[in-house]
Amino acid sequence: QVTVAAAGNKFFQNTTPQTINDNSTITSSIPVSGLTGAASSTLKVSVNITHTFIGDLVVTITAPNGASATLWNRQGGSADNLVMTFTVNASSITAPNGTWKLTVSDRAAGDVGRLNNWSLQF
Repeated sequence: QVTVAAAGNKFFQNTTPQTINDNSTITSSIPVSGLTGAASSTLKVSVNITHTFIGDLVVTITAPNGASATLWNRQGGSADNLVMTFTVNASSITAPNGTWKLTVSDRAAGDVGRLNNWSLQF
């Protein structure tokens, strides 16, 4: 399920959960529309991932033009759950309307998880 708040809020989210299996990658999408101008230099990307070993995870955001940024790269060791808001300088994305993708990779065996939801705040 993808929901969009009132147009002036520039908030988009995907609340469809996805299982993250060992040694696998999932992709979740959010269609973005109604924005004018370049994306923000302070784009907020919030993720809510349930996982019992967040050091297994690599999380990447990809803009409609293919530009990407790694939000999380296997840090955190054996800590549980990745519930965090990242600030991304997306000002080089001159056409932010389109499909944004969040990719979550589990790079080790032994722990599985779930992407509960994620959002973009422009």
